[in-house]
Order: sequence, then C-alpha cells, then structure tokens
Amino acid sequence: MLEDFRLIVDLVSILAAAAVGGIIAGLAKQPALLGYIVGGAIVGPTGLGLIKELIQVETLAQFGAAFLLFALGVEFSFSELRKVQKISLGGGGLQILLTILVTTLVSISVGWVSTPQQGVFLGAILSLSSTAVVLKSLMESNETATPHGQVMLGILVVQDLALGLMLAVLPALDRPPAEIGIAVLYAVIKIGLFALGATATGIWVIPRLLRLLASTESRELFLLGIVTLCLGIALITEHLGLSIEMGAFVAGLMISEAEYADQTLAYVEPIRDVFAALFFAAIGMLIDPLFLWNNLDLILGLVSIVFIGKFAIITPLVKLFGYPLQTALIAGLGLAQIGEFSFVLASEGRNLGLVSKRVYLLLLGTTAVTLVVTPFILRLIPSLFNWIETVPALNRWFQPGEPPLEVSEHVPLEPPIVICGYGRTGQNLATLLAEQKVPVVVVDQSEAAIQQLREAGTPYIYGNAVSIPVLTRAGLDRARAMVIALPDAMSTRLCLKHALEISPDLDIVVRANQYQDIELLYQLGGSEVVQPEFEASLEMASHLFVKIGLPTVQIQRQVTSVRNSHYMKLRPEGTIGQVSQDIRAATLGMNRRWYRLSLTSPLLGNSIASANIRTLTGATIVAIQRENGTQIDYPNGGTTFQLGDSCLVIGSVEEQTVFDRLTKGELTIPVLPILEIELISEAVVEK
Repeated sequence: MLEDFRLIVDLVSILAAAAVGGIIAGLAKQPALLGYIVGGAIVGPTGLGLIKELIQVETLAQFGAAFLLFALGVEFSFSELRKVQKISLGGGGLQILLTILVTTLVSISVGWVSTPQQGVFLGAILSLSSTAVVLKSLMESNETATPHGQVMLGILVVQDLALGLMLAVLPALDRPPAEIGIAVLYAVIKIGLFALGATATGIWVIPRLLRLLASTESRELFLLGIVTLCLGIALITEHLGLSIEMGAFVAGLMISEAEYADQTLAYVEPIRDVFAALFFAAIGMLIDPLFLWNNLDLILGLVSIVFIGKFAIITPLVKLFGYPLQTALIAGLGLAQIGEFSFVLASEGRNLGLVSKRVYLLLLGTTAVTLVVTPFILRLIPSLFNWIETVPALNRWFQPGEPPLEVSEHVPLEPPIVICGYGRTGQNLATLLAEQKVPVVVVDQSEAAIQQLREAGTPYIYGNAVSIPVLTRAGLDRARAMVIALPDAMSTRLCLKHALEISPDLDIVVRANQYQDIELLYQLGGSEVVQPEFEASLEMASHLFVKIGLPTVQIQRQVTSVRNSHYMKLRPEGTIGQVSQDIRAATLGMNRRWYRLSLTSPLLGNSIASANIRTLTGATIVAIQRENGTQIDYPNGGTTFQLGDSCLVIGSVEEQTVFDRLTKGELTIPVLPILEIELISEAVVEK
C-alpha cells in the first residue's frame, strides 16, 4: 500500500511540475511542451530527486505517446496518407538509409565506433525524428494540414514503422549477414501480416464495434471501448516486436474512416493531453543536468552535427520529390532532431553491449537537447523566411517557378470564379457554384485533390496557389471573383497579396482559420473575410431566432451587424483592447517596417484611398502612430495622413523601397477624380 501511495505522490509531483512549467512557458510565449520537459528535469532523479518510482512513472508515460499517435491516426486517415505516399515511402525510406550510411562511414572514419555494426546502430538512432514533439508543435501552430506539415507527418509515420524493423534486427546485428537478412525478412513478413489484419479489421469489425458502443448512448462506455481498442492493438504490436506507439497509430487509422471518427477524437483529446504532459515530463527526467554541464562542449558539438547532417539529408530529398524549396527547408529543419523513440533503441543497444555507458549517456543528452531546441526552431522559421526576403541573392531562389505543367483541358471561356484550395470548403463551394452553372477554376497542389477534379470534370490548375504564374494561368486577370480557402495563414496571406498584384480590384473572399487573422486579411485587401466557427454560430443563432418568432428583418439586421463589425461581438472578451498586440503578433513573420513621415512628404493631407497606396506600391499600411501617441490599428481608406505620423508597413523589399520613395516625394501621387476617391473610401469603410 505504501508503494502504491508513493506512486500517487510521484504522479502528482510530476504533473504539478509539468503544469507549472507549462504555465511559465505559456507566459514566455513558448510551446507548453518545453515547460513539461523542464519541469520533469527539475523533479527527476538527477534534479531535486522527488520522483522515487521512476520505472512505474516512465511506464505510465508511454500512454502519452500512445494516445498522441492514436489521435494522429484518427485525424490523418488513409486518404491523407495517400496524398503524401510518395514522399512518405520513398523519401522517408531513403532518409533512413542515407542517415544510417552516412553515420556509419563518418563514425568509423573518425573513430567514434570500432565496428560497422556499431555504426549502423548509431545511424539507426540518429535516423529517427520526434513524432510527438513535431506533432505537438504543428498542432499548436495549426499547421498539421499545411504542405510542410503533411510532408513531415508522412515521413514520421514511415520512421515509426521502421522502428519495429530496427528492434527486430538489433539482436542479430553482430551476427553473420545471412542471419541479419533472415531477421529483416521475418520482420517484414510480420509487419505485412499485421497490416493485412489491421486493414481487414478496419473494414469489417471496427465500424460495427463503434456502432455498438454508440448505441449504448453512454459517453463512459464509448470512451472505455475506444481506450481498450487503442491499447489492445498497441499490446498486440508490442508482442509482435513492433512498438506500442505504432499499434496506437494503426488503431487510429482503423477508426479514421468510420462514421464516429470525430466523436472518438473529441472524447480522447482530454486523455491525450494529460498523458502527453506526463510523457514529455518523463523525457525531462532522463536529462542529467550535471552530465550535460560536464560534457557541454561535446554535446553541443554533437547537437550541431546532428542538426546539420539531418537537415542536409532531408531537405534535398523533399526537393527531389517535387516540393517547393520553402517546404523542403521547413521539413529539413523540423525533422532535424533525434526522436524520443531513439531512447528505446539506445537502451536496447546498451543491453546488447553495442554502446558503452558513456556513449549511452551522450546519446541521451544529445537527444534531449535536440528535442528541447526543436520547438524554438519551428517558431523561428517565419522570421527566417522574413530575413531571406530582405536578401535579394537568397530571395530569388524562393520565387515561384514556371507555370504548372498540368492545366485541365476544359478552361471556361466566361470569366470564372477562382477557388484556391480544394479542401472541404473548396469542394462545397465548387459543388454549389456548379449547380448554378457558374464557371469555376480550382487551384490546388495536392495530387489527390487534382484526381477528384479530373473525375468530376471541373477545370483546375495543378500548382501552388501562392505562385503569381499559377494565379495568372487560372485567369485571375479576367475572373469575376476569387475564394481563398487554404489551410495555413502564411499561404493565405501570400495568395491574397499576389492575387491583388495581378488584379487590384478583384472581389476576394478569404477564409480566416483563426480570429486573430481577420483584421489583417481585411487590411491586405480581402473583400470579405469569413471565420467558419463564427459563421456556424450565426447560422445556429438565426435558426433559434426563427424558432422563437423574431421577425426575419430583425434577424438579418443583427447578423449583418455582426459581420460588418468583423465578428467583434463574438470574439473573446478583451479582444478590442488587445488589437495592437494582435497586429504585432500577426505580422511577426512578415517583412514589416515603420516609416515616419517628414515635413515634405506628399502623403500629408492625403487619405490612404486618395494616395492609392496599394496600387502604387503593393505595400499595406496596417497601423499608424500619431505624434500624440494615439495608434490607429488597421486604418481604413478614409484615414488621413498627418504631420508626425509613423506608418507600420508590410510588403516585400521592393514594395518597401517604392513606399519609401513615395513618402520622400520621389514618386508622384496620381490625382484621382473626387467621386472615385469617395467610392474607394466608402467601400473600404463598409468592410
């Protein structure tokens, strides 16, 4: 009983440390998982030593990785896997083989290991990246559905599959090649048979089981059945010599195609978050601060070698599979760490005598440091591309290439409506417009989406929607309107900006994935910005108002009022007072600069509309600081420039240069007719 109570005390201690660490990390604007890791290191055996039942806590922490992978499987689905199957299987497999080969050659040549088998073992450890850390970081930044997010998750899935193969081969690593080949063949057969069994179960058993659980109309029973299914399949994979985490991921995939997938995810998420905190805290407990300090130079050198080496392998591979350089760089930086499952390999290798205790501790320290550094790197990526944009020699490598090679045969002769992004929103819009015989052109760079468009006979452009040549091929210069429904904020902003460069007066409807992006998208030129969650609230409220008998005119007036206020009534309390903070956060990853207007600036006395800023320069003014300290956030077309104003401007290096020349009087502001100025101002104000 005392031992059981000791375990309870340990769990409370480590969860409390993780919670405090997560709160501090949140206040410091850092990912919560960093706080979990640091909290675990503080209360762990090499820190304050508060945790006594270390093995039991680490065992429970495995549930965190299992539930993380289970939730990923439910969200990812087989259809998502097919979108990135080439880079997943081809790129992921090549990345593992190249990492093992390079590590073996380098480690033998510099004397880190004495045998090729040890080199292969070291390469296997380094080849794995962290599914849990990368997934958590992508979820926190809402980037799991982005091209680079899909690429990283696809490669990570293959790495997790390879873990089972590595564990099977490890005991035979110091034996003759024939025995190694037999071990590999046996492992492949096991994985293949398990995959067939999982597929059959997912098709014929899982849907019936979920319907049975749902028929009980008991949340507790449904959750209990789901957790049992997840952990049961995880135990099967562990018994087969694969990993618990791999089994949990497969269990999620089996559920992903069933009708109760969304309900399953909603029920499991709270459990996932609690055990994930425990998992990352357990990783922190493995960190020995004293050993890290005594070997700091060596570990920092190893961390640098790992990051540079994996980045140099992954980035060219992603580019080789046809992805843009930006996607390749983000994937290379995001997967450059050593994964948490490498702890399992390192521990097994130490038991088999493949590494000494010192090398084992160095591996643990290096792995832990790379895991801690990874969220920082992913957070700094927008700033990195912001800096690249300011260096012309580098920026030209990131400019969009030639127009896409594949354009559908039937391009509408009439001015079309261009839809950028063929996710659920894009598909629904295309269907509704087709019913009304409205010509559309869809732009997407997903092969799966393009295949659906081919089968449906919908005109399409196969390419990146942020590319100016791609948008030009879509007929944007003659389009009636445009819809932007892309999965990530960065691509949405770039697509909107480039579209207005082609057609400055185009009517553009933009989907804002987060409410913080609404004002910025309006300021960048969006005619209408739609936030799905707020729109769902309006539709449900309208239905309820009709039910209780409110007049239709009154309902429409209220809905219109909310939309005209940019959903301000529906935003979290305190949003209005934090607009200045939001604008700085929203433009953090963009090229921005403050300009102070001089006494001789021709902008003085002009409004934003009469100066025609966006048409002349391409840049956007997102804030104006008055001389008396008053700040105007998201100024509209009627805002007039005054003496002493400072303008926060976002735009490319060239656009910033043109705006600077405009403020200095080196460019002439064309005189617009009074009526045109008034119309522009009124149109902007109405937004």
